[in-house]
Amino acid sequence: MTRAIALATSLLSLSFSSLAQTPKLAWEHEPAKWNESAGVLTETVPAGTDYWRVTHYGFIRDNGPFRYQEQKGDFEAKVRISGEYRELYHQAGLMIRLDEKNWIKTGIEFVDGKQNISAVVTREVSDWSVIPRSDSPKSIWLRLQRHKDAVQIEYSLDNTSWSMLRLAYFPPNVPVKIGMVAAAPGKQDFSVVFDHFSVGPLKPATGEE
Repeated sequence: MTRAIALATSLLSLSFSSLAQTPKLAWEHEPAKWNESAGVLTETVPAGTDYWRVTHYGFIRDNGPFRYQEQKGDFEAKVRISGEYRELYHQAGLMIRLDEKNWIKTGIEFVDGKQNISAVVTREVSDWSVIPRSDSPKSIWLRLQRHKDAVQIEYSLDNTSWSMLRLAYFPPNVPVKIGMVAAAPGKQDFSVVFDHFSVGPLKPATGEE
């Protein structure tokens, strides 16, 4: 009986320890309407929100809903997104962020009635890369891998076959915020669902030890 109690106590302690080590998610610019249950985040992205810095448009926006955890070192982040994109520049995806002048966002951005796989890299000023799609997929997987001074962005329709969108510099050896981001720069809000969000150890690329 004593051994059984000791084992149960040990397992309970381990369980609480594991829970305590699970990073907590926090909000920047929490939306008025959102729900999170069983690993699924559903939110209504408010109009008039965006992330952009200076280039071409001459303005700074830094106010989209961002659900994140803090992370150190190298890691891999992944998520699946499904959005009801309706208006120009409706967007949703992943963001890695050091501060307002150093961040990367990637995901779907709605342009000219089409979903574009998009990446914006910001170091003092923003740039923008897109791959237009004509099939308007119901959902898309995103994977962001941070390794030393680089971030590699990939996307997939099935969580099996991955294509690279971008490899970009990002400041090394600093803690960051990593998480789910969305924005609606125009006059219409929209709904988006994130699921299977995870942050874990960086997996070696093919051919690496």
